[in-house]
Amino acid sequence: MTATPSPPSSTSSSPAKPRRVWGWIAAAVLATLAGAIAGHFAFSPEPASDQAVEAFFRAELPDPTGTPVRLDTLRGKTVVVNFWAPWCGPCVEEMPDLTALHQEYQARNVEFIGIGIDSAANIQQFTRKVPVSYPLAVAGFAGTEMSRAFGNAAGGLPYTVVIGENGDVTMRKMGRVTPEELRKALPKG
Repeated sequence: MTATPSPPSSTSSSPAKPRRVWGWIAAAVLATLAGAIAGHFAFSPEPASDQAVEAFFRAELPDPTGTPVRLDTLRGKTVVVNFWAPWCGPCVEEMPDLTALHQEYQARNVEFIGIGIDSAANIQQFTRKVPVSYPLAVAGFAGTEMSRAFGNAAGGLPYTVVIGENGDVTMRKMGRVTPEELRKALPKG
């Protein structure tokens, strides 16, 4: 006669179930923490290179009509540099706020400039639909490299940089910038 195996005892596996559940919870927490840390380092802006500000002020870019824009004329002012493109939804969404802030801060030695990452024709067509009060310059895809020099390692848009009157970068923001964020970085008086 063959002995039939007895069914597993429910008492022997029950202590293992809570341990297994806690093990999975611990693994999930560790994976989440590791992902957050990796995301921080992968998507955090890199520090601006020492030469980024000087290279910016040495640049001369055309506006959408082809007229040269000499960026050295901005030296000594607080400058809000906004890297954008007409095909970038968040870029377009923040432009009315940037226009309002430009008008608000113009008398405080603050200048705004939009560096377009597209062709002059596309930017010109865009400005016919969306009025912008601050100067725009056309950098084409070379503007991506300029933004990378300011710490935009991912090359994403929009990317906003504030350069203080003394030439120090005082703020960098990947993604849509809010008026509140910019007001904190701009001169108070």
